[in-house]
Amino acid sequence: MAKPELVIFDCDGVLVDSERIAIRLNIELLAEYGHHATEADIVDHFVGKSLPSIQELIAEWLGRPVPEWPDLWMTRMTAAHDAELTAVDGIAEALDRIDLPVCVASSGRLEKTRHSLKLTGLSHHFGDRLFSSTMVERGKPFPDLFLHAARTLGVEPTACVVVEDSEPGVRAARSAGMRCFAYAGGVTSGEKLIGDGTVVFDDMRRLPELLAAS
Repeated sequence: MAKPELVIFDCDGVLVDSERIAIRLNIELLAEYGHHATEADIVDHFVGKSLPSIQELIAEWLGRPVPEWPDLWMTRMTAAHDAELTAVDGIAEALDRIDLPVCVASSGRLEKTRHSLKLTGLSHHFGDRLFSSTMVERGKPFPDLFLHAARTLGVEPTACVVVEDSEPGVRAARSAGMRCFAYAGGVTSGEKLIGDGTVVFDDMRRLPELLAAS
């Protein structure tokens, strides 16, 4: 593999500690529609996925489409983030020490990513190098988003490293032919992230050393 030239970060669960908030909100919203979901249900089926794909699954679970879901979700998520969102433990220190170009490639909408990074004081690390699944035809676990980010920034996939925390994200990195550092300090267990071309770790403060060793 080529020497790393670009580090592609997922946002939720990697940069900002938002997954537990999202799990709670999804359980609460589904309950209002009469569907009981557990934390494991949400982790297994929602984490790492785009809002449109989640909306399709919700329609299957409820037996009918819920066109109002994106607006409801965005309103509640924004309010919860404003009140509770923090950076992932150790990520600010890690970013200060990483001397490679970085960008964000998230399943979330660009406005959500920008808001999350601003709230947690991480925006200056990435500038406008933000990418969303809304920019490509297929979201994670397909490789389209990571390949789009690499192509836009002029870096070959083999010279990219992805930092992810979800099964769909890790699968997308592998499909893109990119090395992956899978963060197991969040809601997805390390056992679910293990695979070819993937280093599993649970402390963001180790990331600069892991990148240097790659």
